[in-house]
Amino acid sequence: MLRRKIYDELLAWKKGKKNECLLVKGARQVGKSFIIEEFGRNNYQSMIVINFFKHPEYKNIFEGDLSPVEIYKRISLQLPEVRFVKGKTLLFLDEIQHCPAARTAIKFLATDDMCDVISSGSLLGLHYKEIVSVPVGYERQIEMYSLDFEEFLWAYGYGEEAIAALRGYFERTEKIPDAVNSKLSAVLREYLAVGGMPDVVNTFFETHNFQAVAQKQRSILAEYEEDINKYASGGEKQKIRACYYSLPRQLAKEYTKFQYSVVSKGGSAKKYENALDWLTDAGLVKAVYNVSTPQLPLRAYEKPSEFKIYGTDIGLVTAMCGFETQAALVEDKLAGPAKGGIYENLIFDMLAKRGIELHYIKKDSGTQEIEFLVEQNRGVVPIEVKSKRGSTQSLNAYLKEWDPPLAYKFTAGNIGFSEGKVTLPHYLAMFI
Repeated sequence: MLRRKIYDELLAWKKGKKNECLLVKGARQVGKSFIIEEFGRNNYQSMIVINFFKHPEYKNIFEGDLSPVEIYKRISLQLPEVRFVKGKTLLFLDEIQHCPAARTAIKFLATDDMCDVISSGSLLGLHYKEIVSVPVGYERQIEMYSLDFEEFLWAYGYGEEAIAALRGYFERTEKIPDAVNSKLSAVLREYLAVGGMPDVVNTFFETHNFQAVAQKQRSILAEYEEDINKYASGGEKQKIRACYYSLPRQLAKEYTKFQYSVVSKGGSAKKYENALDWLTDAGLVKAVYNVSTPQLPLRAYEKPSEFKIYGTDIGLVTAMCGFETQAALVEDKLAGPAKGGIYENLIFDMLAKRGIELHYIKKDSGTQEIEFLVEQNRGVVPIEVKSKRGSTQSLNAYLKEWDPPLAYKFTAGNIGFSEGKVTLPHYLAMFI
């Protein structure tokens, strides 16, 4: 079984909850149902699973009176094999986006002590308008992603001591032994091709066959297309697919700002912005906004019309690029602008999964660009991403102008420090 960080978050919620249910959000196939059911089996005497996608007939449990007593009665009628143990039962409402009334009922269930309640779903933003009453104040929300690189290392067999040793090198800004650095860089290149979708990761470690990995990724992308066909309005379906599959072309540009004209000739915000919103709500992509000035708070200086779009799983992004590209990445033979964009999406993947809010800065005049800005150490920290060793003109100019508390440069090299910036191998982004 793959070890997931979110399991500890579930334990913390169980220990600290007070009249509060839990909603686990995330894209399809990131492992929400599996980890919640594992948590339920390990921590409760009884678990009741209601999956509204597999069993749409269960929606009638939440019709009419939404008092907990009536809901429990209907559950026992629909599922006579289940048992309620007061205070020791987990009620798991899976695929809750298919039953808006169940989402409305959360605020009533939260104040009842019969069950702990966890719900999960994808495409939740697409069904938001169908909810009669959002359970504000009665629901904690956490977002689940595909495996991050540290979780991938766990699956690889790296234990706590090895991870702690790496963290020590990072914190001391001390060079990592060359053999270790070389091995971890190779593992990271495998992560570029595999990504973190649980079924894909399991396939990789079961077969060590990148063709099998690519086939599993194609299956997931096909399922996403089915979701688009099923849940998007007729006029938006083609636009959503076009936006999503434009990611490799967007990332291959020297400046990876999202451009509607790359989606299609003559493309515009008016034509495609709803499609991008759909992909964002589905958890398949995220936007990172340009800012006019790198000062706190970064949100105050966002340029709404200037943004980059990144895929939320690096393996699916490289899968869109094709198997030969994935193979070249693993063998460290890829060259050209696309490599830089892919590594940029990789660092996004590693930072976003840590819950870090990201921005970037590129001024209207000139070519200087800082790939990411993060709020840390009571200031704004710039992050430059290089797919290989190279000059840092943009970062040097930024340091001279803004004198940040810290600056990072990610490269294919080792740890170092000079001229006010910390140089790190890409895989250490998991500690930022």
